[in-house]
Amino acid sequence: MSVPGPSDPTAALETLRRVFGYDAFRGFQAEVIEHVVAGGDALVLMPTGGGKSLCYQIPALVRDGVAVVISPLIALMQDQVDALRAVGVRAGFLNSTLDPDTRRLVEAEFVAGEIDLLYLAPEALASRGTLSLLDRGRIALFAIDEAHCVSQWGHDFRPDYLTLSMLPERWPDVPRIALTATATSATRTEIATRLQLTGARHFVASFDRPNIQYRIVPKREPRKQLLSLLRDEHPGDAGIVYCLSRASVDKTAEFLVANGIAALPYHAGLDAATRARNQQRFLREDGLVMVATIAFGMGIDKPDVRFVAHLDLPKSVEGYYQETGRAGRDGLPSTAWLAYGLQDVVQQRKMIDSSEGDLAHRRNLAAHLDAMLALCETVRCRRAQLLEYFGEPATGGCGNCDTCLEPPESWDGTVPAQKLLSTVYRLDRERNQRFGAGHCIDILLGKQNDKVSQFRHDQLTVFGIGTDLREAEWRGVVRQLLAEGLLTVEGDYGTLALTDASAEVLGRRRTVMLRREPERPARSAAKPRGAATVVAELPAEAAPLFERLRAWRAATAKEQGVPAYVIFHDATLRQIAADAPASLAELSRISGVGENKLAKYGEPILAVLANPDTPA
Repeated sequence: MSVPGPSDPTAALETLRRVFGYDAFRGFQAEVIEHVVAGGDALVLMPTGGGKSLCYQIPALVRDGVAVVISPLIALMQDQVDALRAVGVRAGFLNSTLDPDTRRLVEAEFVAGEIDLLYLAPEALASRGTLSLLDRGRIALFAIDEAHCVSQWGHDFRPDYLTLSMLPERWPDVPRIALTATATSATRTEIATRLQLTGARHFVASFDRPNIQYRIVPKREPRKQLLSLLRDEHPGDAGIVYCLSRASVDKTAEFLVANGIAALPYHAGLDAATRARNQQRFLREDGLVMVATIAFGMGIDKPDVRFVAHLDLPKSVEGYYQETGRAGRDGLPSTAWLAYGLQDVVQQRKMIDSSEGDLAHRRNLAAHLDAMLALCETVRCRRAQLLEYFGEPATGGCGNCDTCLEPPESWDGTVPAQKLLSTVYRLDRERNQRFGAGHCIDILLGKQNDKVSQFRHDQLTVFGIGTDLREAEWRGVVRQLLAEGLLTVEGDYGTLALTDASAEVLGRRRTVMLRREPERPARSAAKPRGAATVVAELPAEAAPLFERLRAWRAATAKEQGVPAYVIFHDATLRQIAADAPASLAELSRISGVGENKLAKYGEPILAVLANPDTPA
């Protein structure tokens, strides 16, 4: 590809317009690109959908040589390369999926400088053959994507990323840019240290994703709650549902399919061919729901994911932010929905207690969980708390999370907390017994059942003293005391036990403010955002044209064997439908229509526009 030279100050912007079809950079993209083009190292934190890729793709086209992109996602390299080739960028990848002939061709193109970007997995750099190949070519820069994978305290740690520290030793004159969407200040420091980027310039964008509505609901019948969300607010939309276990993934996918929702499972227990097939279907078809463990999602570029739902509590705020960030990459309204209950807290605490690693590791896991619990239990704006976790000050409410749309009540739960803690105390100290939350609540509610009778717990002084609260409210009390460290769970059966802090409540030295449990699950105060919403935002006369353009895109993508978004994003089709350009010159002024796509798709699009009554 012929590109302007790096000495031309307008090279980057001209490349953006000509290749990608955008008139201006966003945020600090221009600063990052200028810095890297000039040969500087950079550590870039930018939320998903914020345009991180352009921060290394533009320098790759402007600088001499080939950009080597380190990506942990072999299964997605083909789609990443297809998306670049669609705009006329010469890109290739080397991984285990290639046959020998194709591999030799890509290697030859790299050595000859006939490609602009080469994608590699981090483990490839442990191969002498790969290192020898890179020595034979001219490298423009190294881009380290998903850089948080180098953090050993992080949620996506990949040991192979540790080998990337050798890059500046072997290629000291080649600039490096490390990019991630998720990192606290401590994680940023660790990334810089482990990747030998301590002298790099840091670029930290806002973590705010204003188009995402954050909602956390009490878990009752989570699959039915999820089904209501999909039917009421996201009919026909693409989305991701995260579950903690493989069994839960399979059962949830089966449940959705049985109820008329097109859903696919994804977890490590499936064979590689099935995982790859389901991932490709999700990327290339409209309106599919992927039910998955956290093994799925990193690097997914699908822009029109309208919701991300969690049926189990994430282990950390970082993980939650990373996963919810896969919704709404195109900037359109999207939902991050989490069903959260007492058993989630018990299960996560047990997992931490039984985890491998030393005490420091378990304390780190506990700290991550505590921050996640605080986000779930807050009566403040969830977005503000999320931003503050990443060190970004927030003022006031966002108006687009459940606590802003339906402000929760807080209440003085000191007396109920004392009743519950007294029950745990009496079982432990007076009877030398420990039980789980359910049995403690039965005692407080004065329920006569086999277990209560067997252990004669109806003889305890606390029996029946909690009838002023409903069972659901008591479960909320237990959950919130666990979240605040006033209770803990122990053993394989998740029995309740007191903590050092419990004495402050029992001794009336500490007030316990709790979030009130609603009578029924809260519903969004915002209007439903189903597939039809995108059409509804267009002028009435443009809606049918938008659908015809989507049909044309779907057919074209299927014919070429690429995801629909590789052809054009919804946002571009919406603008085409609204503006109805009558010539290639007018079409070229639409955001997202670069030179290559204009040449490739311009005439077919004009034909669709000119023949509105002809089937697409």
